[in-house]
Amino acid sequence: FEPVADDGRRYRFRAQKMPGQIVDLLHVPAGPWGTMGAGTVHHVAFRAADDEDQLRWQSELEEAGHAVTEVRDRNYFHSIYFREPGGVLFEIATDPPGFAVDEPAESLGERLMLPEWLEPTRNQIEAVLPPLEGAR
Repeated sequence: FEPVADDGRRYRFRAQKMPGQIVDLLHVPAGPWGTMGAGTVHHVAFRAADDEDQLRWQSELEEAGHAVTEVRDRNYFHSIYFREPGGVLFEIATDPPGFAVDEPAESLGERLMLPEWLEPTRNQIEAVLPPLEGAR
């Protein structure tokens, strides 16, 4: 992220010069923590190019005083988590290994793929999923 604006309270960062690539951070030291519930953000995820990039972020965050989780293998990517000062959960996830680890890239999306640990609940998961319009 590249800093693009700073008024002393709001800090704007841009990942790329494309729509949807801007993050605004507000500095409100005495502000209340957010609460979890319907209609709120569970977490915000950022991309790391690979494991090495992610470990660099983990080290920098720890050096800045953040409590960062160990790397978690999410089957399709590797994740680390930490909370920003307002309590929002941030994730930094790697691009690899990618969503083609358990099916060919040309058939991605044709059927629901689940990590091994969710397979026992496949029927319950599929029962609550809405049908996809225009599914191939």
